Amino acid sequence: MNHLRLALDWTPNVNHIGFYIAKAKLFYQAKNIKLDLVTPDQDNYSETPAKKVELGKADFALCPTESLISYQTKSKPFPLVGLASIFQSDLSAICVLKSSKITRPQQLDEKHYASYQARYEDGIVKELIKNDGGHGNLKLSYPDKLGIWETLIQNNCDATWIFYNWEALQAEAKGIELELFRLKDFDIPYSYSPVIAGNKTLVDANREVYTDFMKATREGFLYAKQHPKECANILAKHIPEQDKIIDLEKAINISAQALGSSTHWGRINFEEVDRFLNWLKSKNLESSALVAKDIFVPLI
Repeated sequence: MNHLRLALDWTPNVNHIGFYIAKAKLFYQAKNIKLDLVTPDQDNYSETPAKKVELGKADFALCPTESLISYQTKSKPFPLVGLASIFQSDLSAICVLKSSKITRPQQLDEKHYASYQARYEDGIVKELIKNDGGHGNLKLSYPDKLGIWETLIQNNCDATWIFYNWEALQAEAKGIELELFRLKDFDIPYSYSPVIAGNKTLVDANREVYTDFMKATREGFLYAKQHPKECANILAKHIPEQDKIIDLEKAINISAQALGSSTHWGRINFEEVDRFLNWLKSKNLESSALVAKDIFVPLI
């Protein structure tokens, strides 16, 4: 068996459904692969998934496109490349509580934003505010990553970034109403998140095995799309206790809308990635000459 390790970007949730289904339905085993899933709560996010790949602690990482740019442009560049995108469209949003009476991004001026301290994140949120007529002035804080959602729910911040196929459903289950600001609605050409990333050197050396991993993963995600009830029961065995109130079948159905067809799952549209890269440069958030083909090496 080929033993592979994937570092997840969060505790188990619907964005990871394909991996858990591929394990449960033995799709990896059929490809002679044994997959270990590493979750960030195991070390309280002391190392990001991308860092685990850089250190050789994982073969793959789940991360946003921004991590690919960041690792290739840091002082000691590392060839982190995207191999596939989980979703074909963005399921994330900047989120506030409806009780805050904030109804549009411009009202976030001078408000408290709980940041994951990801590269470009704070700049992107400031541009969101500007695009809605605000000044982009934020009060920023950097809580423990795994506690940021609770920071919002407990009214210790005004806004943060969430996936509306997960945290929004947890809020719904608790009777908490949210206001969501999707980046695309405010002229921000945000890119793929999360993506499956790896070390290009190892990708080139293990292309056949890594491609088999991707094929089995695709099978897992597409199976979930076709069998949401069965797969909700499988996912329920892995998620943290506080997430068990979420309507998992609803979470899968929302996610399924962004998965693409059997021929499109994992697809990377280079024109869209270049649009995001050019936007970052136009806002002085990035100065490198990177283009999409530098940071993405699709395997399927």
